[in-house]
Amino acid sequence: MPSQPFPRLVSLACHDLRTPLATVYGFARTLTRTADLDERSQRFVGMIEEASGQMTELLDLLGVAARIEAKRWEPGLSEADTLALASSDDERIDATGDGETIETEPDTLALALRSLAVAAARYGGVERVTWEVRGRQLALAPVAPDARSIVTGDDPRDLGALVARLVVEELGGSLTLEGERLIVAL
Repeated sequence: MPSQPFPRLVSLACHDLRTPLATVYGFARTLTRTADLDERSQRFVGMIEEASGQMTELLDLLGVAARIEAKRWEPGLSEADTLALASSDDERIDATGDGETIETEPDTLALALRSLAVAAARYGGVERVTWEVRGRQLALAPVAPDARSIVTGDDPRDLGALVARLVVEELGGSLTLEGERLIVAL
């Protein structure tokens, strides 16, 4: 038996789930581009496509968590600007301030920061949250009282927030709460 059986099982499951998920996503994209669908059907296919993207993201997060827990995560380090990392095309997330170039795993860290912001919006009952970036320090606000323990990972109700904490800490950073702000130090 491997020394880390559960993390290996999770990694294998994430890998194996990608193939059928890619099939679902591929057919949804094909239908979107080639089929003559009525408005209702087009909306349904769009929902399938969007859900497939969300599932892919969740599998990515779960795979990273499994590799971190198994001490097998080897982040591909490269330079990235902290303001760019906090920026997102998600309409619920704003990013302002002055970034700083750091060496990090940009794709995973950007996904982690977006996951924290989405959790703050979702569980805090707010429409928008903002990252205020000051070099290596990022402040997310507002983090409403109902969302605080979820965003920090103390209440395990959001996979994205839980993995985000693992990622930030594995990359040498930290998460702390200051009132209605989550401070991420990178």
